[in-house]
Amino acid sequence: MNKYADEYLLYLTHNKGASVNTVDSYKRDINKFIDYLAEVNTEDPACVTQTDVLNYLLYLKKQGKSASTVSRVLSSLKSFYKYLFSNKHIDTDPTVDIHGFKSEKRPPQALSDTQIDMLLNTPVCHNIKGYRDKAILELMYATGMRATDIINLRLSDVNLNVGFIFYHSKNKERVIPIYSLAKECVKNYIEKRKQIKNSENTDVLFLNLNGNPLTRQGLYKIIKSYQKISGMMVDITPNTIRDSFAIHLLENGADLKSVQEMMGHSDIASTQVYEQVIKNKLTEVYQKAHPRSKLK
Repeated sequence: MNKYADEYLLYLTHNKGASVNTVDSYKRDINKFIDYLAEVNTEDPACVTQTDVLNYLLYLKKQGKSASTVSRVLSSLKSFYKYLFSNKHIDTDPTVDIHGFKSEKRPPQALSDTQIDMLLNTPVCHNIKGYRDKAILELMYATGMRATDIINLRLSDVNLNVGFIFYHSKNKERVIPIYSLAKECVKNYIEKRKQIKNSENTDVLFLNLNGNPLTRQGLYKIIKSYQKISGMMVDITPNTIRDSFAIHLLENGADLKSVQEMMGHSDIASTQVYEQVIKNKLTEVYQKAHPRSKLK
């Protein structure tokens, strides 16, 4: 690791209060860039030119990286070099006039009711892992919470008496109701959670089997394993479950404002994307089913 990169990551952690996931993401992007610089005989990231950065972005594209990935890497490098410039480690910011690659945003993808049932019914509750995984999947679909929100939940965030999750972060708080089955699954897991070693030493709700807080990667692997076990040939991620939550609510009559609040969207436009998916689906059904839709 480079001394400037070390200094920047410490700044993110201690001065900006960035999460572990955010710091890890920046660390990966910057480390890979530094490795690339070594390969092209530019050892010091403080001596990088705009051409070096552009060549690296083109290199990533040739490696088959998506536009969104390249844009994320550029964002990491821009933040890094902005820090170096602000702290007078460099005289010129080589990223200042470089702009990201435009990427086409993929519309939300929802599972069908049958597919959701298949996924949520796959965990077998015969040991602590089964109880934990069942609780995770039911809670994700019950609340539409992001992966990061799920793994950061505390025991104190869950009120099973009234059936609510009290979610809070630096900038927002919200109360999310959970349906009875999800409440029962979380209750069963909490009752058996003490079977996980060292569980009494942390308030984090979901732990791995070693007693450590579950990570995003761990959560992703849990979902992918049950996708495989269920035999479904669709790609299921934490976002797929979140998107399904929003779209199914709207399809069943929930109002946009309530869904916005439960999703934690600060802008109603973010929630309207789901409404558009439903409209597109209805249009597709109409075009296929109406006997006169093909007439001109």
